[in-house]
Amino acid sequence: MSWQAIGIFDSGVGGLTVLRELTKALPQEDTIYFGDTARVPYGTKSPDTVIRYSQEIASFLIKRDIKLLVVACNTASAVALPTLRRSLPVPVVGVIEPGAKRAAEVTRSGVVGVIGTSGTIRSSAYSRAIKRLNPDISVLAKPCPLFVPLAEEGWIDNDVTRMTARLYLEELREARVDTLVLGCTHYPLLKKIIAEVMGPDVTLVDSAEETARTVAAILQEKNLLRPPAELGNHHYYVTDVPAGFIRVGNRFLGGKLGDVYQVSLDDCRLSTEKD
Repeated sequence: MSWQAIGIFDSGVGGLTVLRELTKALPQEDTIYFGDTARVPYGTKSPDTVIRYSQEIASFLIKRDIKLLVVACNTASAVALPTLRRSLPVPVVGVIEPGAKRAAEVTRSGVVGVIGTSGTIRSSAYSRAIKRLNPDISVLAKPCPLFVPLAEEGWIDNDVTRMTARLYLEELREARVDTLVLGCTHYPLLKKIIAEVMGPDVTLVDSAEETARTVAAILQEKNLLRPPAELGNHHYYVTDVPAGFIRVGNRFLGGKLGDVYQVSLDDCRLSTEKD
């Protein structure tokens, strides 16, 4: 099983930040990334719909013989993880628990901030996860919906993004949080400006980085790591025309994605588009 790939899925391109951290931590591993770009966003969907979508994608990836599944979507991590863990024959890792665990470990004052999309913040998934680890921690959650389009537009270091960050984060600064969880897979792209606005005394917790560490630990524990001398191959599947995914994805990964395949979950007919 060590030679099998790691499966990763998200509702769109945001999960590529998780893939980026995985390839840094485990450059020897093959990956298969699935972006459900035809049905994004998941945050506006009902829990039953998100669970159904997640099961469909998980089934697709299991058929491609993965050894571990990463649910890189915060919404799917919040609502579909228990169902996937019960039904799949491989370990399943979400992005919420690793970020929550790290926040609980590093906070000094016991005041933790969480930023994410409106759907993720509304779900209270991070707050509940942190409170399960330490009920004494005070969690302040703030939706920052404009961060997603700014990241996808590539506006990661300009005055518009800086002003937006100041407006969004002012409340958390005033509350003197000492730890801030980046609770959306797009937000690591804005880490520089977020850190600048929050100041040097605030520790940023990148859920993508923590998820990669969790995956590495699980694979090592189960003796499923490929030899470190290997170099992994990466494959991409999407449910909509690949052009938009390729354009934004290259920005997220800082390089070329290679071939991206459009797939129908109904009939699995494949078409390919090269970047």
